[in-house]
Amino acid sequence: MTNSLKRTPLYDLHVAAGARLVEFGGWEMPVQYKGIVAEHRAVRSQVGMFDVSHMGKLTISGKGVLDTLNNLVPSNLGRVKVGQALYTVLLNEQAGIIDDVIFYRHEPDGDRENWSVIVNASTTEKDKAWLQEHLGDRLVDNSASQTLIAVQGKTAIATLQDLIASDLMKLPRLRFGHTRTEVLGVPSFVARTGYTGEDGCEIMTDIETGKALWQKLLDLGVAPCGLGCRDTLRLEAGMHLYGQDMNDTITPLEADLMWIVHLKEKGDFIGRAVLEDQKLNGVPRKLVGLELEGRNIARHDYPIRYEGETVGIVTSGTMSPTLGKAIAFGYVPSHLAKNGQILQVQIRDKEFPAKVTKRNFL
Repeated sequence: MTNSLKRTPLYDLHVAAGARLVEFGGWEMPVQYKGIVAEHRAVRSQVGMFDVSHMGKLTISGKGVLDTLNNLVPSNLGRVKVGQALYTVLLNEQAGIIDDVIFYRHEPDGDRENWSVIVNASTTEKDKAWLQEHLGDRLVDNSASQTLIAVQGKTAIATLQDLIASDLMKLPRLRFGHTRTEVLGVPSFVARTGYTGEDGCEIMTDIETGKALWQKLLDLGVAPCGLGCRDTLRLEAGMHLYGQDMNDTITPLEADLMWIVHLKEKGDFIGRAVLEDQKLNGVPRKLVGLELEGRNIARHDYPIRYEGETVGIVTSGTMSPTLGKAIAFGYVPSHLAKNGQILQVQIRDKEFPAKVTKRNFL
């Protein structure tokens, strides 16, 4: 591990807990503590926690913010009420995905609108530059001064409730409810969001409170979890990983994100003409789920084949701890993207059957 890698404020706590550390997007991050499968099962059955402080944390305040942001995304941010949030993507002129993000809407100050956005760690600088180009000084980067901890699982809300002043059950899960409240007695931000397919919250607070919260949760028996099970959990739940399952050459329609494209509700926005054409004429490729038999795991960049020809590529793949089968995402020609279609994945020098399925394997 080189010294050039960035570390989150919780780094020393990870080392003390025996984490195995790896490079991820320029950061030195825990990939696992006691084991990927054990951590995965802790989240699916009870509760686990993740240090996601490496992600970018930006605030946007000022007049006309909604109109500016609506020009940058295919979703209608006007749908979002105060205390709600929306998952969407930033688009370039070709409708390629610059990043997938979550926008949070806060109480306005008079005619000044207030929003937050959480962006991926590896794209923070790119996203920040793109947003500043359109927002100017209405954008502030809080990434270095805040920790972000995700507590996920069936008992996550109950575990957190005694540590947080607000009633967490009043935060609507489907609308990504969020609030500014006290965590361990300190003003903080809590959102009912996550990246695992389970219920839970993401808590953003100052560095010292973040450290105290992590330790308190450890003392309560919450399993610390690394990037390894974060990947298996999100893949089972059908969630994309930016840089693997989508990038700035792939459109939301190709990435099977039609549900975030609100063409009928919006005026012009960056990339609209491309998406209109794709909706009318179809897309050449589409992201699909794949299931394989046995212990044959389709990994990132493995070829997808059909009738002796390479027709696509695997973007993400793993052995699902919950389902006990190999699952993957991959891009294939649209005419081969039907559920039930049998393709092959080339693993080393052999081809193994792979059935096209919905991406949410759970």
